[in-house]
Amino acid sequence: MAPQFEISETLVGALSLRAIKSFLAAAKFSSFTGAANALSVTPAAVSKQVRELEDYLGTALFVRSGRTVTLTADGEMFKDAAQLSLINIHQAAERLRKKIPSRQTLIVCCSPAFSALWLHRRLPEFLQDAPNIELTVLATQNFISMEAGVQPDVYIAKLASLREGYDSEHLFDDEVYPVCTPQYLRHHGPISAPEGLLDMSLLDLSAYGRSQISEHIDWKVWLALHDVDTSWRADIPRQLFTSNDYPAIVQLALAHQGVTLGWHHLVGHLVDSGDLVRPLPHKTVMRNRGHYLSVRKDKADARVCKRFCQWIRQQLGVRSSTKS
Repeated sequence: MAPQFEISETLVGALSLRAIKSFLAAAKFSSFTGAANALSVTPAAVSKQVRELEDYLGTALFVRSGRTVTLTADGEMFKDAAQLSLINIHQAAERLRKKIPSRQTLIVCCSPAFSALWLHRRLPEFLQDAPNIELTVLATQNFISMEAGVQPDVYIAKLASLREGYDSEHLFDDEVYPVCTPQYLRHHGPISAPEGLLDMSLLDLSAYGRSQISEHIDWKVWLALHDVDTSWRADIPRQLFTSNDYPAIVQLALAHQGVTLGWHHLVGHLVDSGDLVRPLPHKTVMRNRGHYLSVRKDKADARVCKRFCQWIRQQLGVRSSTKS
């Protein structure tokens, strides 16, 4: 049987808000006299309130030395908890007093690369236009086996069917092409065919941690799709750097360390700005194996989900497609 909540025992005999205010004031000024002046009461009243609080807690909160008081270890711990509680009470009171409407919550899940290189550089615009939305972004590759109790409202991922209870729509196909900095290309190029990439330092994307993504494209895959021998012949001098952290790979490319595969939706803006260039025009487009927008069926009609999904489509320049 659940314990009964008794107001007489739980609240009446519990902590006094006045005693807590006296305690916090004394902690702030390291003096009962200073606290009394701030609270417009007598030092004796502050001392009495603090003593009653210490008796209730069964521990000393201050070390008293003349007119100065210093927090004990227990006092420091209680001060932090008391301050946080009063802040929460104050915020709740202000919300009620000003009749601030409740904020709408939205949990969005996407890959770390999409989060770092696409979403977050656009989010300020969305947050400015939707100040009443409390947005949480979860960046992970483990879209299927997430922690217990985590149920995002929206997924942006390379899987059309993530979980039961979601509707999905295709956003765009992946377009992948080599990129490097203009400085790197000046020193190591030019090249006219994909075979020329074998003479360059290649920054590669590892498959580690990507088992829940529908496909994996690294240099061997991309070059094989362009009819290049991918046996990594030992007689060709090369530096090959590999990582499963795609944003870090892009940063290395920006630091003139080599050529990496660029996913257009992630690096297109860097190509447009001239920070990165395409050393050759070849590209690979993964038809109908791109990114999908998945929304919880029980949240699909919620205003906050509709607003976010419409913003995503506008940013990508796509129309709402047939759901799956």
